[in-house]
Amino acid sequence: MSQPTPHHRPQIPPDPDLRASDAERETVVERLRVASVEGRLTFEELTERTEAAYLAVTRGDLDTITRDLPGMGAPGAEPAPLQVQRRFTAVMGDCKERIVGRIDQPLEVLSVMGDVVLDLRGAQVPSGEVAVTATAVMGDVKVIVPDGVLVRMTGHSILGDRRVLVREAKAGLPVPVVRIQATAVMGDVKIVDDEHHAPVRRALTTWWEERRTRRG
Repeated sequence: MSQPTPHHRPQIPPDPDLRASDAERETVVERLRVASVEGRLTFEELTERTEAAYLAVTRGDLDTITRDLPGMGAPGAEPAPLQVQRRFTAVMGDCKERIVGRIDQPLEVLSVMGDVVLDLRGAQVPSGEVAVTATAVMGDVKVIVPDGVLVRMTGHSILGDRRVLVREAKAGLPVPVVRIQATAVMGDVKIVDDEHHAPVRRALTTWWEERRTRRG
């Protein structure tokens, strides 16, 4: 005698207009962190999407943030290459570096009568936090960070200047962090985001994206 076929209730697709819960937001943030570990997201992308996840209102908003990412535990994922060079120095000269490797240890920057520009936007930061020790002696150090990152600066200056020129992170959001231990002796240590590093280019990009959205 044949067994009766069990009746399966059809699955109802999730409603993208439903309000997202805090638990769903945290799940998306963890997925973003894993994607960063796997080298799928840069520090800039991780910062932008983490902020967007915590500000998401609906499930549809969250789906948009992870639409181009594979599911958790997807095969073929390898950690991003390690950033081997950790010390960047300019002595009576210039040093410009854009980090694209995986940062898992503190970075050191030294300028002596020279200029150092260190760009962190393209780095891979699995922990969501970067530590930098910056020293400027009669020289300048500029560290470029993603928009929306939280910057914590400590240290001291002697006839010099320490400045943080970044868009203030949303209050209470656990966004990625850059910690700067800065020493300026007759020199400058400056931390800037993309908006302050290239304000004209940023304004043009924003205008073009808004124009394309309106036309679409």
